[in-house]
Amino acid sequence: MGIRGELYTTQVLLDNRSYFFNVKENRTGDVFLQVVESKKGEGADFDRHQIAIFAEDMQKFLTGLDDSLKFIEKDRKAKAKARAEKKAAKEAKFGKGGDDKKLVYRKKGDSERNPNDGIKRTGKVIHIVSKREKSEENSEE
Repeated sequence: MGIRGELYTTQVLLDNRSYFFNVKENRTGDVFLQVVESKKGEGADFDRHQIAIFAEDMQKFLTGLDDSLKFIEKDRKAKAKARAEKKAAKEAKFGKGGDDKKLVYRKKGDSERNPNDGIKRTGKVIHIVSKREKSEENSEE
């Protein structure tokens, strides 16, 4: 028996937290599973939460855990199916989105520009010149 009654321990590392599964034995010889969640808190502190499941309760605990996992999987599949149905309905209503309907007015690098189209181009910003300003400029000349 190891330190603090540990018989076996394993660790699961995730992005922002760690889980420890410790099989321990107490002073009276009862074996139990200790599940510890440890996550980095403020500064150098770690927040630790733990639960203990005794051997006689392990089957009920595992049954509850298994039922919960089955529900999560069923819910995940139902949501994926609903997303697929929603996408199919949208595609049926509006058509499948693709690049074939994309309109290209001017390709990058094309030098075909009409300098008298009423659009003042300065770098990336396009300024629309109003017809009044254009007619005022022409009348001043």
